[in-house]
Amino acid sequence: MSLLDCFCTSRTQVESLRPEKQSETSIHQHLVDAPAFSHLPPSTRAKDVICSTNVSHYELQVEIGRGFDNLTTVHLARHTPTGTLVTIKITNLENCTDERLKALQKAVILSHFFRHPNITTYWTVFTVGSWLWVISPFMAYGSASQLLKTYFPEGMNETLIRNILFGAVRGLSYLHQNGCIHRSIKASHILISGDGLVTLSGLSHLHSLVKHGQRHRAVYDFPQFSTSVQPWLSPELLRQDLHGYNVKSDIYSVGITACELASGQVPFQDMHRTQMLLQKLKGPPYSPLDVSIFPPSESRMKNSRSGVDSGIGESVLVSSGTHTGNSDRLQTPSSKTFSPAFFSLVQLCLQQDPEKRPSASSLLSHVFFKQMKEENQDSILSLLPPKPSIALSPVSPWTEPECDFSNEKDLNWEF
Repeated sequence: MSLLDCFCTSRTQVESLRPEKQSETSIHQHLVDAPAFSHLPPSTRAKDVICSTNVSHYELQVEIGRGFDNLTTVHLARHTPTGTLVTIKITNLENCTDERLKALQKAVILSHFFRHPNITTYWTVFTVGSWLWVISPFMAYGSASQLLKTYFPEGMNETLIRNILFGAVRGLSYLHQNGCIHRSIKASHILISGDGLVTLSGLSHLHSLVKHGQRHRAVYDFPQFSTSVQPWLSPELLRQDLHGYNVKSDIYSVGITACELASGQVPFQDMHRTQMLLQKLKGPPYSPLDVSIFPPSESRMKNSRSGVDSGIGESVLVSSGTHTGNSDRLQTPSSKTFSPAFFSLVQLCLQQDPEKRPSASSLLSHVFFKQMKEENQDSILSLLPPKPSIALSPVSPWTEPECDFSNEKDLNWEF
């Protein structure tokens, strides 16, 4: 059976891959249970889960993004029997290479095994002809990348960064405990629901350390990452040598994502891969707003609309205390201040030696996240703009497109 045949099956065949029906040698037989959380938003409750595989039960309202190297369109839709808003990712399997099909297959299968509030849930997966439909909860605020572009073009304040990173690292810790490397941690793979729940997406890049019942210490699988993902990758993943890489490569990506959230810019974005690798290998651990790793932008000369100070503890001026002239200030992404705890977190994550980076679980105990224990689930909502209003209108039933997708859409939502 080909990979395409594996997808073009009924829902019951997909569900046969659930953990309770696996053999004793299954790599997911002993998945770590998700911890109990006192707050579970309405979108995650069992009674709200949408399981319909009837395409006529969904009204596609608007396309909200592209992903998976532009092979997937992401739509806001309404489940007509219940009126529930959902996200639908539609992929034309005929346009996918064997490597892409394997990635999709892995993401769909693993979605049945993972049970954690900070991991994006796939409610239903089915096919319509050669098109794969994935139904997920609608995340009203979209991705952290979308928030940056729409509301925080010069970066977020520290309190909001802490709330977003804490949810993402908690989901990452769960993946690592279950022997999986995410390999694509970045702002566009961190989603925020209307209830303030932060979830980690991007499971198509996932790789398991468990093979034939044995958990390996390193991985030597180096997929052909697109250039758009490389700025977040660790030096060891870019280097692709005999030392391989492990879960600590994800921790490096957390550090880059922290810089991305703090500055509104993607580090190393415009660098050639060789120059990027050399700078990651030879350069010191970067500060969240190190001008040398950001592309030039006129927006850095403007005042930030997201606030300049977190108001938490002692702050460190990003432009450094030794330079106060206007010419120096113009060289930094913004005139924000961040606490020593935030700089410490970033520098720990960006250590060149993977062994010097903390684990995801120990990172949750870092002093930067200490105040999360004193904050409730609603605190992130007070830091975000009002929930976007959604005007829905009747639409025509879905039909297969007659041409390939264009390349002009924003890629904020990704598989």
